[in-house]
Amino acid sequence: MIRRFSAFSALVAGALLLAGCTTNPATGERMLSLMSPQDEQQIGDQEHPQLVQEFGGEYKNPDVTRYIESVGQLLARTSELPDQKFSFTVLDSEIVNAFALPGGYVHVSRGLLALANSEAEIAGVMAHEIGHVTARHSAQRYNRTMGATLLSTILGIGLGDVGQQIGQAAGSYYLASYSQDQEFQADSLGVRYLRRAGYDVQAMADFLASLRAQSQLEAAIAGLPPGTVDESDIMASHPRTLDRVQRAMAEAGGGAPVKDPMDGRDIYLRKIHGMVYGDSPEQGFVRGQRFIHPALRFAFEVPPGFKLTNKTSAVQARGPNGSGILFEMGRAPAGSMTSYITNTWAKGANVGQPEAITINGMDAATVQVRSAANGGGARDIRLIAIRFDANQVARMVFITAPQQTASLNEQLRATTYSFRKLSAAEAAAVQPQRIAVVRVRAGETVDSLAARMAFADRKLERFRVLNGLQGNEGVKPGQLVKIVVDGNAGAPPS
Repeated sequence: MIRRFSAFSALVAGALLLAGCTTNPATGERMLSLMSPQDEQQIGDQEHPQLVQEFGGEYKNPDVTRYIESVGQLLARTSELPDQKFSFTVLDSEIVNAFALPGGYVHVSRGLLALANSEAEIAGVMAHEIGHVTARHSAQRYNRTMGATLLSTILGIGLGDVGQQIGQAAGSYYLASYSQDQEFQADSLGVRYLRRAGYDVQAMADFLASLRAQSQLEAAIAGLPPGTVDESDIMASHPRTLDRVQRAMAEAGGGAPVKDPMDGRDIYLRKIHGMVYGDSPEQGFVRGQRFIHPALRFAFEVPPGFKLTNKTSAVQARGPNGSGILFEMGRAPAGSMTSYITNTWAKGANVGQPEAITINGMDAATVQVRSAANGGGARDIRLIAIRFDANQVARMVFITAPQQTASLNEQLRATTYSFRKLSAAEAAAVQPQRIAVVRVRAGETVDSLAARMAFADRKLERFRVLNGLQGNEGVKPGQLVKIVVDGNAGAPPS
């Protein structure tokens, strides 16, 4: 046993000696490096286009993309990596998020731009992401993952299957989001870069406060507990707290506070005037109880009391007492829709014989099955397949508790038969919502401006969050503010 352990220790030591130890110029830390800068660049080059595709592609607005690129490059030039090439991409996604990849790829979403209220705020977000790159946090996660993989192999030799399982568990842990220490370090570096570029560093904390308010509002709209976040939301991928950001601002290097720091509120708001807000035409729109997809040219409506949410891969509607609706488009082979449900969609499941129906001239089929009881109890599940064209099928899934199925039956039946194709004229008439930047006139108030928001509910709350207004903070004549409008945003303010 002693000889075995000695051999095991020698193998570990030998493996670690193969790795290099370098000093990071941004953090001053010595770090074990299993990945070279060239390796990081190659990974970034490979992952960048996949991430862009996952989040709706690039936002096609040259003025906005050039502006964000210029702000990012100004910050990048203040970093400790003069040879590192950085690129800054605006994602065509309403999700509020930002990402950094190895190789200097920084991404900010259109939804995040809509929430920011100054150039300094968006610079704070990008400076934080640049900090993740210069601190080589992605490389550290990779090093830990590879180290865990290497260790799991060695442990597997010395301890058998149990050691292999321990190693794999350790490896999966390091594939999670950034650690608290890494987030604090990225904040500290971000403050440093903001100061060097001449920005107001307080904007980093201001934007985080807006993020918190946005998270609380979204949770309230969805009927979820306060503070609930989506797995794709920035609050989930960057679990930062206001006190930690303020501590970074206090402790970060950079000398005395910037004299006459840049804020850039008005220039920033003018740049995002007219920007698409919420869903894009390529993803379809939620309009109250209706979902409209002008690009694919179809629409349907969900019952009152159901909250529609447009996800990347599907449309969801959360209803009362745990009921729900799921909608998606998919590929379908030739043949009847009854055959499609039995042999393709629900293949292998005991769903019984589907019923053939016709929905607004389209062949369709439906079947209902009761799921087995589990921790949440049994559920009635109705499947509806609609032949949209020769190659595509529209699929609806209704989920209800058995005791509520009968009471919701007519409403869900109406949803089924509300699915229809749109004419070219109808599709062209559907326009996205946009950010309109307006100048506050004498006599206008938060309430009167909020009344102009293109929403059916929570107009005042939405206006306050969108403009970063805290507590009972009001507006002043001459101030630029954002509202959301349907269709054309008009001319920008002078």
